[in-house]
Amino acid sequence: MRETELIVVGCGTVVPEADRAASSYWVSSPGTESAAHTRVLFDCGPGAVQALARLGLPWGEISDLAITHFHADHVGALPGLFFALKHGLARPRVRPLTVWGPAGTREFLEKLAGAYGDFVLDPGFPVLIEELAPGEPRSLSGGPSLEAHKTPHTEESVAWRLEGGAFSFGYTGDSGPSRELGSFMRGVSALVCECSLHDSQAADNHLSPARVAELAAAARPRLLVLTHIYPHFRTGHDVARLVAEAGYAGAACIAREGLRVSLTNR
Repeated sequence: MRETELIVVGCGTVVPEADRAASSYWVSSPGTESAAHTRVLFDCGPGAVQALARLGLPWGEISDLAITHFHADHVGALPGLFFALKHGLARPRVRPLTVWGPAGTREFLEKLAGAYGDFVLDPGFPVLIEELAPGEPRSLSGGPSLEAHKTPHTEESVAWRLEGGAFSFGYTGDSGPSRELGSFMRGVSALVCECSLHDSQAADNHLSPARVAELAAAARPRLLVLTHIYPHFRTGHDVARLVAEAGYAGAACIAREGLRVSLTNR
């Protein structure tokens, strides 16, 4: 049986780094007799399109795109992605692409189209825009269910939970402390969770080791993947150890470009 898999495409921040693109995560779920293969890209930060190519991922076959919020380090590569989907494929794409996002996503994409060109909304195949309110799960074309949860980061920001019959996946996007977010993510196979700064630098719109430990203890994922770590923090500290010392006893690792994690329930 082919497994559902998470692949880290980009795990960086607004600070440019030579070895990582900004936030972008690929979840690939095999299809069934009645449903097509699902390939979901969560966020598309600067460098993500080139990273997709570097990793050998079939970027032209993305079925769904899920946006957490509109900060440039999470959506900065979207114009390049749509431009590549229109002009960079050997054969023109036919399958629709569904863009999932919080309130304001349609207006955001319309503004991108106004700045870059009609190809953003009309790249030669249907682009379907779905603004998904928290607490209203929806089924993707390939079958899995996608649900949003409000996060304390920007006015519109959300976290995502993707769930199929044999897998589950959670992505916090950018988030400050939230008691409810841990419950929302409970039991996911992998939780991609931001851990931006040291506890001594903690702000209300980002997470730090102690706050991640509290969230992860409530979520109890099979694997906690720490991401969106500012470079001065990541290179100066053992971030996974700090999360463990803050009270989280589960399995955890630091995200890196190309990290692959099986999401299939075992």
